[in-house]
Amino acid sequence: MDDVVAWSASWAWSLPLIVLNVTFHVIGLGFIHGKGVQILGVVRDHRHFLSMFAFVMGVTAILVTVLHGLEAGFWAAAFRMLGALPDNKSAILYSLGALTTFGHTDLFLAAHWQLMGALEALNGVILFGLTTAFLYGMIQRVWLAESEERVPAAKPWSRRKPMVEAMAPAFDRGGVEVAARSTS
Repeated sequence: MDDVVAWSASWAWSLPLIVLNVTFHVIGLGFIHGKGVQILGVVRDHRHFLSMFAFVMGVTAILVTVLHGLEAGFWAAAFRMLGALPDNKSAILYSLGALTTFGHTDLFLAAHWQLMGALEALNGVILFGLTTAFLYGMIQRVWLAESEERVPAAKPWSRRKPMVEAMAPAFDRGGVEVAARSTS
């Protein structure tokens, strides 16, 4: 019976933390995306655009790392409130290890909170997947814009748009699948 209560408590604490972290992460990525697009829009015609893009991606990587650190902090705070770890330093170290699924530490949760640690790792996989998709999307968007400049313009009498031009609005709406449907 104690196992059922312990596992239920882990789920009861973990599911809201996962929802909180994913929501916080998506809002954070949205903010970072908005600022990145704003900056890249200003420097788009700059002769060293790719250098500026690399700089923006570097800053983006730092901001996303801070975002992941804050999310590990949410889990660490929960572990501290539950008394699952002895101090703040241990809680944040454990959380960063669990969130990244690195897990190489001498810190262990009490047996009745171990499921919560595994669920934090699951949350980390989700968050890092979102981050990877976000970074890929930013790079893809710039590469798409760069290749668009190299594609010869459609002949005025042609009814077909070049493939890149046809896909660009779909990427602005954020969906590859929309682009696939609009080009067929």
